[in-house]
Amino acid sequence: MKIAIGNDHTALEMKNEMKKFLEEKGYEVIDYGTNSTESCDYPVYGEKVGNAVANGEADLGLAICGTGVGISLACNKVKGIRCCVCSEPYTAKLSRMHNDSNVLAFGARVIGVEMAKMITEEWLNAEYEGGRHQRRVDQVMDIERRNQSAL
Repeated sequence: MKIAIGNDHTALEMKNEMKKFLEEKGYEVIDYGTNSTESCDYPVYGEKVGNAVANGEADLGLAICGTGVGISLACNKVKGIRCCVCSEPYTAKLSRMHNDSNVLAFGARVIGVEMAKMITEEWLNAEYEGGRHQRRVDQVMDIERRNQSAL
């Protein structure tokens, strides 16, 4: 499985730790940067991760900024992306099981590396349940389609 990963300057250290963690678990990680601690704009990297997942270059994505919020907003602007910001494992697990999330975001200024690993592991090990949840995922995607066509 391929995982796209991207970050802003505040999350470089955490991104590097998460990349190593994922590779040790056998995942192929595609790093979309940044690889610098110089101030940069999180939307650039959120869009890169979102596009990689949406166009099939990666199966799933991981997006990290200071809080996880900004980069998740950027990811969610890419058609087909369902990015969830999670600061604990339970929400991450259910975001996959019930919402079929395809990008996980968190904040390097909010959680530590060990919590990030736990969250990511729960998220990756969870599977979408479909069934009663599909109707709601379809409704979310219908909102996206209706609003994309308005552009």
